Amino acid sequence: MLESVLIANRGEIACRIIRTARRLGMRTIAVYSEADANALFVEMADEAHLIGPAAARESYLDIGRIIEAAKASGAACIHPGYGFLSEKPDFADACAANGIVFVGPPASAIRAMGLKDAAKALVAGAGVPVVPGYHGAKQEPEFLRQKAYEIGYPVLIKAVAGGGGKGMKRVDKAAEFDASLASAQREASSAFGDPRVLVEKYVLSPRHVEIQVFADGHGNVVHLFERDCSLQRRHQKVIEEAPAPGMLPEMRAAMGRAAVEAARAVGYVGAGTVEFIADGREGLRPDRFFFMEMNTRLQVEHPVTEAITGLDLVELQFRVAAGERLPFTQDDLSIGGHAVEARLYAEDPERGFLPSTGRLHALRFPAGERLRVDTGVRQGDEVTPFYDPMIAKVIAHGATRDEALDALSAALGKTVVAGPRTNVAFLKALCDASEFRTGPFDTGFIDRNLDALGAVPQARDDRAVEAGAAALLAREDERLESRRRPGEPLSPWDAGDGFRLVGGASVGVPLVVDGERVDASLVLDGHGGRTVRVGTAEASPGMDAGAETIMTPTGVYVLRGGRQTFVGFHDPFAVDLEHMDEGGTVKAPMHGKVVAVFVAAGDRVEKGQRLAVVEAMKMEHVLTAPVNGEIADVTAEPGAQVAEGARLMVVKPDEA
Repeated sequence: MLESVLIANRGEIACRIIRTARRLGMRTIAVYSEADANALFVEMADEAHLIGPAAARESYLDIGRIIEAAKASGAACIHPGYGFLSEKPDFADACAANGIVFVGPPASAIRAMGLKDAAKALVAGAGVPVVPGYHGAKQEPEFLRQKAYEIGYPVLIKAVAGGGGKGMKRVDKAAEFDASLASAQREASSAFGDPRVLVEKYVLSPRHVEIQVFADGHGNVVHLFERDCSLQRRHQKVIEEAPAPGMLPEMRAAMGRAAVEAARAVGYVGAGTVEFIADGREGLRPDRFFFMEMNTRLQVEHPVTEAITGLDLVELQFRVAAGERLPFTQDDLSIGGHAVEARLYAEDPERGFLPSTGRLHALRFPAGERLRVDTGVRQGDEVTPFYDPMIAKVIAHGATRDEALDALSAALGKTVVAGPRTNVAFLKALCDASEFRTGPFDTGFIDRNLDALGAVPQARDDRAVEAGAAALLAREDERLESRRRPGEPLSPWDAGDGFRLVGGASVGVPLVVDGERVDASLVLDGHGGRTVRVGTAEASPGMDAGAETIMTPTGVYVLRGGRQTFVGFHDPFAVDLEHMDEGGTVKAPMHGKVVAVFVAAGDRVEKGQRLAVVEAMKMEHVLTAPVNGEIADVTAEPGAQVAEGARLMVVKPDEA
């Protein structure tokens, strides 16, 4: 076994690799950016090396700095995890040139499968079916638009390099092609440094089914069965499971053979995943699946395969990298039960799944014999805008699919996160959705069921909860007031010397509830009794808010069914008096970078027209005109970093 490993990654996957490496007796070495100086994976490692500032291009994507850290620490091998440099053949070459073992396939295999167009041609030559489309080198927009017309809409534009849904756009009609192409190319260039794309026929009722393969350096190649990753949003996986529902033995055998042949065709070594798209209109059939791409690394969803096979894939990676043979053959492998994984993200389903940042004031997960939680953060950590917003992966294993889904649903219901908004309620709704449980589903399931899944703005007018939260603030302020020193400012609840009045009185206190002002009042009965009133709802400071509450220095979070409400004091000095009328103001929906601005002051625009694009956490978000009118002011500049809520431009609405 190799003696030491440098993990060229961060977050959840770095923690997961460290746990297995430690069990195997390996010395663990972390590299980290300035933004991750206090991260969990840095604390877990035996030693850690700073490699640059927060920007990934200057740290986690800097091959020279990582190799330098590996040499300084005497690392015997480097594990790239997933993302960042995991599928960069130049990184594998650099490891080899410096006498460091790369825990992954040879650079030649990464190159062969790293470009989707070349990979499709390669596997087609090995007899593996591929999706019809244009996979050539010409990239002129007019040419690609013509190819899309010849293929027939809907089509899928996909980045030639990389994966993870970045640089991927579905186009349903010709009028949308140019804008979608430009966006896909920008995302691909930003994420992978390569703007090239291919255009494919979009398969109707698509099921995303992938095969986990493993190969050693002695010519042995096996598959570890399939995973179904059809529950997706914006081409990014949300819930994954193994085995695939409705999978027939003959189709599993056919896909397994195709995946093994694809791996053999490039001389593959280590863990890899061959991804297929299946036409699910008549169920899974062995004559209706097509090769999409091969991910030459460990997958995010590998825990579900570990759950049904009983294997530790990271341990196998280390053993194969050390030159060992696979300890089993295909006939030795079998499927045990069913496993489901949910990706818990810091994002807001009610606002189009926009990324959410901030401090994790509370973070708790349930424990269970058949539950597993992989995370790279802990309570008190900060979710920053620099990297992927994943908080954790929650995995459940059961004897049957229903048992696994029931366990996952129950676990999500007991998960507590306060601070950034999350998709935990949305994930639970997915687990419980009857059509997902019993009926046919495909990659469009989420988009078709956003309302039913709660991924639309929800009414937040529960005054009783707000009054209860305000009562907690009053109780906390009473405790702090008892320790107030002479000359220190009074509590907001103490305005007008309300606590010291004789007889009944009411003290008005403005609050902020999820960013909106709400007026509350503290009612004094003259006998020492106090009640907080919001609208017609009342609560006493000795009560709770009727749900789980998390008190912070700035206010209180109320958690109900996976959703959170924040109640704090209103700061009158935080009001932007210059821009009180927000009807035509376009703000940054999250921390990020402005990558494109399409209008200038004086331009006429219509409601819904594209105005600008902001990139955050590796994805693009299009900002549109809120009203018909004229652009009165533009402060956004391409390349500028902007904070959430920053004013980017103003549309002067038409008088009509």
